[in-house]
Amino acid sequence: MGKKLYHGAAYYPELWNESVIEEDIRLMKQTGINVVRIGEFAWSKMEPEEGKFDLSFFVNIVEKLFKNGIETVMCTPTPTPPIWFTHGHPERMYVDRDGKVMGHGSRQHACTNHPYFRERASLVTENLAKAVGSLPGVIGWQIDNEFKCHVSECMCPTCQEQWHLWLKERYETIENLNDAWGADIWSEAYLSFEQVPQPGPAPFLHNSSLSTMYQIFSMEKIAEFSDGQAEIIRKYSTAPITHNSSVFFSVDNERLFKNLDFASFDTYTMIDNFPNYLMLHDLWRNFKKGTGHWVMETSPSYAASLESHAIAHPNGYLKAEAVAAYALGAEAFCYWLWRQQRAGCEQPHGSVISAWGKPTVGFENVLEVAEMRKEIEEIILSTNPSQAELAITYSDRAEAFMKTEPHQGLNYRVLFADFYKRVVTMGIHRDLIPEGASLDGYKLLFTPFIHYLSSEYIEHAKKFVENGGTWIVGPLTGGRTENHTIHTDRALGELEKITGVNVLYTYPMDGTETIGRAFDISAPLSLWSSVFEADSKTSIGMIEEGLSKGKSFISEHTIGQGKIVMLGSLPTGEAGDLLLQNLINHYSQQANLTLRTDVSPGTIVVPRQAKQGDGSSVWFIINMDGKGGSVTIPKTGVDMQTNQVVNPGKIELSGFEYKIIQFNEN
Repeated sequence: MGKKLYHGAAYYPELWNESVIEEDIRLMKQTGINVVRIGEFAWSKMEPEEGKFDLSFFVNIVEKLFKNGIETVMCTPTPTPPIWFTHGHPERMYVDRDGKVMGHGSRQHACTNHPYFRERASLVTENLAKAVGSLPGVIGWQIDNEFKCHVSECMCPTCQEQWHLWLKERYETIENLNDAWGADIWSEAYLSFEQVPQPGPAPFLHNSSLSTMYQIFSMEKIAEFSDGQAEIIRKYSTAPITHNSSVFFSVDNERLFKNLDFASFDTYTMIDNFPNYLMLHDLWRNFKKGTGHWVMETSPSYAASLESHAIAHPNGYLKAEAVAAYALGAEAFCYWLWRQQRAGCEQPHGSVISAWGKPTVGFENVLEVAEMRKEIEEIILSTNPSQAELAITYSDRAEAFMKTEPHQGLNYRVLFADFYKRVVTMGIHRDLIPEGASLDGYKLLFTPFIHYLSSEYIEHAKKFVENGGTWIVGPLTGGRTENHTIHTDRALGELEKITGVNVLYTYPMDGTETIGRAFDISAPLSLWSSVFEADSKTSIGMIEEGLSKGKSFISEHTIGQGKIVMLGSLPTGEAGDLLLQNLINHYSQQANLTLRTDVSPGTIVVPRQAKQGDGSSVWFIINMDGKGGSVTIPKTGVDMQTNQVVNPGKIELSGFEYKIIQFNEN
């Protein structure tokens, strides 16, 4: 990998006869497809009867594709255990929070923690890796498919047993657990680990510690399974390994990708929500920083199932998606799927080729992507995404905390995406980073909506500030302990200690008509908020009206060479958006962010730097909304598509147009 850009599709040759496969390969070559992903749902093809393995079909497919210039990402088939695994064995199946036991069919119906599942999954993966692992056509591996997409935490007896072992390892003694969870409340104290329940049906709400810790247990167990699968593959193959994940699934992506080789995601974002598409790239680029991530699945036209369908992409949007992907650091842009399935629950789903072998409504757009890939490949391969100066921390574990404590239906992803969109519309180049990421190279760090901050994260961020960085913390950040309880020394625990801020109260401001003023804007305040003691030296935002009139909701504190800004509440409404933009703008200017443009809404600029270190840079300017846009070019450059000089000033783009402008050091 790393020597080309990939343009690919998911393919299921086990569903088609030989003549269809030959025709598909011919059409793939015509369409510019140079990689396919196969095998992820084919366990029954690989092991039709228990213990009887036959991998010859997939060996032949990989070899046939390779002879035709198409490489393969080989998948392990573990999301779809065959009927011989499931029939008559409810104890092997996934159990939901209501106690419903899954039956055979669909996918993810088995419990991935059940010892017999682990045993059989290991065997089928080992046989597959032995058979195809050394084939030159296999350039990558995908473990399973979309972990925890349709299911979340399993409540079966196996998971209950594993849960107790996990708790014992984490807390060592039941007394430690009771103390950490505050389990004396409502007579919840336990006498042994075996008595700790799973958070299944209950008359009211479970203890917050029980609910959140069970989610984290589940996240760690699925990552453990992934680690084991990767270890097996590496015995027989040197090809890099990934998994196709998402922010929508019940996994901790930072932990999941820790022991994999590159990161991949699936997305079906429609044009009206294109910032969320950009958000995934800005995050996945940083799970395995320095290694190109993959868009493993996106629709060439629309997503659909038996029950629903999305709006089809307008012509031109697919190319805009693809060029943005490559510019933002993706090594591959792949479709789900190549040939429309004639059966199953996703038979209406958009594809490149129909079930009857004709081009679909998205076909011409796929051809456009193929031509675009050829045009930009050399430019992408000779440059890297520029190091962002602004970072926002994203945490799947924060989502687990918010699932436990959503207050009035709060959703972590929605809150985060709204915040992220403001940065995008301001034309600021940015990174989304996991909690354990390095802060080197950044000037401005945002940490919103993370109930629990580890002591390691706080110490890391504090050093970033001491060395001159600006750290903006909140809202809804730092108010819970590791075990999802409330601090008893200070409202925000360690954050208050290192900043010296004095939190007077925390309470929900929604509906209280509380108005805050900062950066020359007055706006309503919302969410469960922290109210600070007003101090003329530190208060940046004051509460003008409401229960805490005269107190502060934004507080700034100098630490070493930098500063920590505590954002205690979320400004809301149109005025709130403007206040937040002014806040971001104020601290961006103070931090002297240089990677920023005046790009119009709906259009993005993606800066890249030359690999050879000659100081040259390239801007990919892409209109994403189809409405056209503009950006000001700060100095003389060269349009790399026309080789024409571009003078400083505003340039215009039409709908879905992209331009590539090169700037030299001088």
